[in-house]
Amino acid sequence: MLFYKLYKDKEGRKVSFLQGNEACLEAALVAGVRFYAGYPITPSSEIAAVAAEKFPMYGGKFIQMEDEISSMATIIGASMAGSKCLTATSGPGFSLKQENIGYAVINEVPCLIVNVQRAGPSTGLPTQVSQGDVMQSRWGTHGDHPIIVLSPSSVQEVVETTILAVNFSEKYRTPVILLLDETVGHMREKVVLPLESEIKIEERPKATVKPEDYKPFDDEFGLVPPFAEFGSDYRYIITGLTHDKNGFPTTNPEEVTALLDRLHNKIYKNLDDIIRVKKFNTDDADILLISYGTPTRSCIGAMEKAREKGRKVGVLQLITIWPFCDDIINKLAEKIKKIFVVELNMGQIVLEVERAVSGKAEVKGILKYDGGFISPEEIIKGIEEKGSKI
Repeated sequence: MLFYKLYKDKEGRKVSFLQGNEACLEAALVAGVRFYAGYPITPSSEIAAVAAEKFPMYGGKFIQMEDEISSMATIIGASMAGSKCLTATSGPGFSLKQENIGYAVINEVPCLIVNVQRAGPSTGLPTQVSQGDVMQSRWGTHGDHPIIVLSPSSVQEVVETTILAVNFSEKYRTPVILLLDETVGHMREKVVLPLESEIKIEERPKATVKPEDYKPFDDEFGLVPPFAEFGSDYRYIITGLTHDKNGFPTTNPEEVTALLDRLHNKIYKNLDDIIRVKKFNTDDADILLISYGTPTRSCIGAMEKAREKGRKVGVLQLITIWPFCDDIINKLAEKIKKIFVVELNMGQIVLEVERAVSGKAEVKGILKYDGGFISPEEIIKGIEEKGSKI
């Protein structure tokens, strides 16, 4: 039985003191998710535990699968049958899901994959924090493919990004990855769940043509093709092979190019909608800290300590990690000449920042990868060791 309770404030919003993992599942319910298939793995297992108890209460379905591969395959099947779907895992399980994530990409299957990151490689440090899966989230599945990846820094942001991730998956008919880290997954904070009237819930575009006229990957309706549920009057083929508008395998160069271009364009022509960041004191900053996930909170603490000493430090928080916010960072680099990227890994996003900056600013990493969390004091020390006085 769950040991937490949801109370209502005077406006009727549900309020509680939740773990990030618990908040993720509650937010998924708000967003309309009603199907969960997964395999328990530290440190994401609380998401499955809450789903097992709560989904049946809301008319949903929970299935514990035999492994991570089948978990990903199952949510693809349930999504194609019309359900909003979720699976949750951590590093080793995320690796096993990659082939089927690629299948979901090429067949434009809406679904949410939550990865609560822990230290690796392999079994690594199962109960300790890391941000080592950032590049895997972008490039883990093979081939040229687009992906949307979001990362929250607080339990309240877990709520917001979970709803956003589900909406993105439905709106753009694509798998979306939510990268939590162990710290936010197990952190417990006050959470306020929004009312349905306070948020917009997206639904996948539905087919309106007659079943005999339906083409499952038709671009005549725009970059995101209308969806028809498997098992309905609409009969069609989906395959992991590159396909034409009817879903049939093709090696025709024009059809291959057209499909891959559309898969990318439906994401990259909507960057203004998809890319989300938060800026803290960046207008007058001469030193910029860039981070994502829970280390952002330590960056803000370091910024506050530095400003108490008269140093103009700002923070850029990446909520959307992929697609990357090249233009935002490039513009900031025009006026801020020293940038420090704070990560709980050996340096992954720091290389993307260097690319986006294009030589306009000095970029250095403040990196920690021993399984422990990074403190504001460690960030300040890192800045000073790399030549900037605080």
